[in-house]
Order: sequence, then structure tokens, then C-alpha cells
Amino acid sequence: ISLNIWKTDLPYSSSFSIDYKNNCFRKDGKPFQFISGSIHYSRIPREYWKDRLLKMYMTGLNAIQVYVPWNFHETVQGVFNFAGDRDLEYFLNLANQTGLLVILRPGPYICAEWEMGGLPAWLLQKPNIILRSADTEYLKAASDWFGVLLTKMRPWLYQNGGNIISVQVENEYGSYFACDYNYMRHLHTLFRLFLGEDVILFTTDGNTDKEMICGTLEGLYATIDFGTDTNITAAFIRQRRFEPKGPLVNSEFYTGWLDHWGDKHASVDTVKVSKMLGEMLSMGASVNMYMFEGGTNFGYWNGADHDTRFRSVVTSYDYNAPLSEAGDPTDKLLAIRDVIKNFRDIPVGPMPPATPKFAYGFVTLQKVWTSLLDTLSPQGPVQSQYPLTFEEIKQYYGFMLYRTTLPRNVPEPTPLISPLNGIHDRAYVSVNGVYQGLMERDTALVMNVTGQQGDQLDILVENMGRVHFGSYINDNKGLLGNLILGNDVLTDWSIYPLDIDTAVANGWLQAAHSGSGMEAGDGPMIYSGTLKPTGLAWDTFVKLNGWTKGQVWVNGVNLGRYWPQRGPQQTLYVPRPFLSATQPNNITVLELERAPSHRRILFMDRPQLNSTGQKT
Repeated sequence: ISLNIWKTDLPYSSSFSIDYKNNCFRKDGKPFQFISGSIHYSRIPREYWKDRLLKMYMTGLNAIQVYVPWNFHETVQGVFNFAGDRDLEYFLNLANQTGLLVILRPGPYICAEWEMGGLPAWLLQKPNIILRSADTEYLKAASDWFGVLLTKMRPWLYQNGGNIISVQVENEYGSYFACDYNYMRHLHTLFRLFLGEDVILFTTDGNTDKEMICGTLEGLYATIDFGTDTNITAAFIRQRRFEPKGPLVNSEFYTGWLDHWGDKHASVDTVKVSKMLGEMLSMGASVNMYMFEGGTNFGYWNGADHDTRFRSVVTSYDYNAPLSEAGDPTDKLLAIRDVIKNFRDIPVGPMPPATPKFAYGFVTLQKVWTSLLDTLSPQGPVQSQYPLTFEEIKQYYGFMLYRTTLPRNVPEPTPLISPLNGIHDRAYVSVNGVYQGLMERDTALVMNVTGQQGDQLDILVENMGRVHFGSYINDNKGLLGNLILGNDVLTDWSIYPLDIDTAVANGWLQAAHSGSGMEAGDGPMIYSGTLKPTGLAWDTFVKLNGWTKGQVWVNGVNLGRYWPQRGPQQTLYVPRPFLSATQPNNITVLELERAPSHRRILFMDRPQLNSTGQKT
């Protein structure tokens, strides 16, 4: 299929509208019921987009629902990136060619268990900004973003010859404390300005009165979301109270659920999902399944929840969805397809198979012995009397090193304290290069230190992903307040922003190995090795058995975080496009706490997402 055909040859008179009299959507004048699934292009390598979309089409879906993460496209303020894995228009075009309509969810906030719910961390440079409100600075940034994004999207609207049938304004706004109607009105005006008067604009909210009251707005079609634990009739009665006429819509019907580190792996029963889907479709409701394929939180893109405490989302976004993290059809998909057959014609032909997997076996890594700070922070440190946050330094993701000296002799173990719970999110503490232990947000705010006056105190701080939902989305990272050693406030910090990803991508950490006899030590260390070419580049899964916690790169691509001791996730997905069949594959591991003495990692042909605790 030629990818140069950027528009369909649909007549310009194409229409998609709401029929309030007959309580349905109308597509080109005919009643229309969408059967849709959520897929996130930001969580799937570009090379696999077509494969996943085709599998969704062959299941019988006629639409997909797509979030646009603002921070994925405008990571640095004013710099917009729509290339490569961020090429949204290429993705829309593939969906169009596959025969799938699109329900677009451009935010500006998306939740999605994504870093900061899709909002760029640079918004936090204004200390008291009220996100998701009519706050002037926030609205200006969002308006600038939509000026770029929605202008690109307008030609893709169905009535303009594209495949976008509806556009969501904000996302589950009723669950947010601000309940700012002026904000929603502003967004409504903005969307109409850039997208025109004809496209359906809608809202999605949870199944409670409070959420529907704060999340809906006149002029935006109100839809609801709920999962298998909900009474369908009661939920749609609630939608009807806010939207007396028009189609019944469940915008997020949960096929599965997310995992946090330390959870048991979530699963939602296939029989319940398929039975309830059938019931909703037989009522004439339009349904979007969230998720249809979850994918992966590569790099640092995972979000976090904060209810009673901070809980970071795992790297895998498998979601127990009908397509697995690696895009493989599951029994749940086949059951869903059997339901859909009763409501519309399923495309003829076989379901595309699972992508091939390969167990490449063990790779032994060696410690990288180099002057790391020169490599990882080439611009050098920022000097400050008191600690500065990631956002103040404009280092939004990953890691920073805070360095100072001990102000006096501490021969006896002396408490190092973060009195205001200011460790966001984990801090790895060393004195004169010797690892002392760690501090962790909400759970470990005190540890003991010993040393001499003038000894170098290093605190490596990890951003574990910003809160993506609720009132705590103003989630600054780093050391948010003073640290106190005994009775002394620590001052005179050298703060190093660490650009580990650039160093790995440029191969700077492959060289300068230590001898293989070096013992694995405690504390943050970098290890590297190579997976030799086999002539095959197939999907695989890497297991870090006996390793504690850290980050893995393959050929310069950040696969995400591993933390097998906390679980449940034990393997990281390595998609085929990240590997070379003919060249050595460079593996880099940043271990933050303790590497095993064997220093081996294992490439397997299947994932392991459901074990809690360290396995042998």
C-alpha cells in the first residue's frame, strides 16, 4: 500500500453526526454504532503500528481511540516533534488505510497512566501553576500547543475527508478537584476555533454524579466510562440524566487494568468482558474497549498514582488487554471477536499471527569503569546553597546527582533526614563513593550516615514518573526541601543533571570496561555487554534475575525500569526493531542498588509479568 495517499477519496460531503431523535450516531446519513479499541502509538514502536491496527481491524473493530500525549510531542517548550515514533499523521494514515475510524483524545490532559497524565513537566517551572484550570500560564501553554496540534488534525476530520469521527475535550475532568467550568468553556471555544463547527466534541467521565457534574459542559456530548464490576443499566441511566437524547456511549470499557510496582498482576475475566460487551452492543450502545493493546512504558514515560502514598506504574502496559504487550492475539481477543460477529460482519481472512519470539539466552555484563560524571554531565554542575528541583534545573526525566560535603565529623551513625517528605522519588546515598543506603518518598525518610568532616556526600535522585491522576499532578522531582544531618542543614550543593540516555546512545559507556574480575559492588553502577548477532532479529524479553532495580538500554534505546524484587513484572519487552540480526547488540544496565555476582541477564521467548518477589 502506498503511504503517499494521505487522504481518502471520500466525497467532501462525508458527514458524521448525532441523531438526537433516534438516539444514535449517523455516518453519511446512516445509523452507526462504533465498536472501538484504545491503542497508544506512543507505547508501540512505529514499525509495529500497522501490525497492531490490522489485528484490531480483523477482530471486527470499526474504530480506534487514540490519546495524544502533549509531553511526548513538546518535551521542551516551543519545540514540537512529530517525527519517527511521534509521527501522528502517519499513524492516522495507517488506520485510514486499514479501514479504521478514529476517536481522537488530544487532552491537553490524558491520564493514560502516562508521565504527568501527558502534561509537560516544564509547566511546573511556574511554582504555583494550577494545572487543568483557567490559570493564565497554563491556558496560554495549552492554547499554543493546540494551535499546532489541532491545525494538523483538521484535515483528518471525517467531514474533511479524513477518518477522525469525534474529538474528546479534556479527559475525565470530573475526577479533578478544580471543577473549573471557565477552563472547559475555554477549551470548547478553542476546539471549535481550530476544528470547525461540524465535528462531534465529547467528554468522558467516571460513573458517579460528582464526576459527571464537573466533567460535562453544554455543547459537548457527555459519555461515561465503566468496567465489568458495574451495572450497565444504572450506568447508562446516569449518562441519560446528563444527556437525555443521543447514543449511549461507554468511552472506556475496561478489558483489564494497570499494575504498580508491588501489586499483583491485574487481570479481568474474559467471560465477564465478552458477556458485558455483548449486552452493551445489544442495547445499541457504542463501546470503546480500554485497552485493546496496552504496549510499553519505554524510557521514563510511566506515570504514578498518589492516593495514600506514591505508587509508580510498572514498565509493561500489557493491561491484560486483548492484544498482549507484544501485540499477540489472546483468548480474550478471540472471545471479543465472537461477540462482535453477532453485530456486524467481521472481515474475511485469518487473524495475523503473533510476531515470532526468540530466546537468545544469557549475556554476561561487565562494570563500566570510567570518569562517569564527565561523561554523563558534560556541562558540569549547577551550584546552589540549597537543593534545586529537576524542574528548576530543566532536567525533566531520569536522574540527577546532588553533591555536598559532610559539615562535621560523624563518627557514630547519625540520621540523615528529609523532614518534609522531600525525596521525589528515590535517593541513593554514598559517602566518599561508598554506598550507604537509600531514601524513598513516603516510606523511608531517614537513614544513618557516618564519616569525617569534608567527606563527599553524593545523593543520586531518581524520578520514578510523575503522578498522572488526581490532585497531586503538580509533582516536582528531585530534593524538594532541605536535608538535615543530625542538627545541621546541609548546604552548598553541586547539582549535576545527568544525561545518561545521550551517553548510552553515543556508545560512551560501552568502552572503558573494568577487568572481569571486578566484584559487583553496592550502589549505582553501570554495566555493559553485547548480545552477539545470530542472524535473527525477533522479539524477545529480558529478565534480570538477581538484579535489584534500575534501567536497561538495548542499542541505545531505553527499554524502561526493572525492579524484580518488588514485582510483579519480571521481564522487559525488547521489540524486534530495536535489535540487529547482523551487528553486535549493545546492552547497557544502570543498576541502582546491587548487581548479582553472576552479572548475567537472560533473553527469553516469553514474558513474565505476574510474579511478585524475587525468583531464582
